[in-house]
Amino acid sequence: DVAATFTGLVQALEQFQDDLKAHKVDIWVRRAGPNYQEGLNMMRQTAESTGLPIRIYGPETHITAVVPLALGLAKYEDFPEYDDEAHHVRPKNVKGVAAAIAAGAEKESDDDPSVGDHRGTLLPQKADHEADHSVENFTAMTRCVVYGLQHRAVQGMLDFDKMCKRAEPSVACMIFPFSASHFIKFYWGTEEILIPVYQTMKEAFEKNPEASVMVNFASFRSVYESTMEVLEYDNIKTIAIIAEGVPEQQTRLLNKAAKDKGVGIIGP
Repeated sequence: DVAATFTGLVQALEQFQDDLKAHKVDIWVRRAGPNYQEGLNMMRQTAESTGLPIRIYGPETHITAVVPLALGLAKYEDFPEYDDEAHHVRPKNVKGVAAAIAAGAEKESDDDPSVGDHRGTLLPQKADHEADHSVENFTAMTRCVVYGLQHRAVQGMLDFDKMCKRAEPSVACMIFPFSASHFIKFYWGTEEILIPVYQTMKEAFEKNPEASVMVNFASFRSVYESTMEVLEYDNIKTIAIIAEGVPEQQTRLLNKAAKDKGVGIIGP
């Protein structure tokens, strides 16, 4: 239900509207799906009540069309918003959008002092939420621990590792507190390997000190406790939480604890 999804987005926009305005943030929405009309109407009302610059598109606009629009590579009049009277009119020059994107790298303003000698060079800016802690990205040497018996997910990771020509699997072990420690057979290319499953985090991290990432598949009922426990181990630098529906209070507590430890949190 798009309207149900947008309810939370609307609340966030209203709560942080002053910050969004202060940073001159432009918001682009393109959405379709069940009850999308009500959801888009909610977003329009939010734009009018908050004064935020929100451009809103429905299924009549291609899902990627907002990208060149936001980058200034396409004309607004060619893509009317969902409630525009001309919303049913297709863009006058669809091929022109692709051409504009291709030519975007060459379109530079000599009057723009920010271009200078940095043309063609990405200058990443650290976001506010990254100032407290950083997420350790996967490299060819990164090893992770998977919390939960997620056979399909682990096998998919191993298949991707093999395709990327990793020397060893990225999954060091799994943790499952509801059974004794054992091994599970997986495929490593055409070969078969055994991945250990430990009953406790203590045993898992003692035997795999090189693991720096944890992928937590615990449900929303227990993900808080398991994540707080893993924060006690200094070798973990990033925790990916897969669960949905984690209470906001617990999410805030997790983020605070991770911030104090300098650990990156992905999710929930």
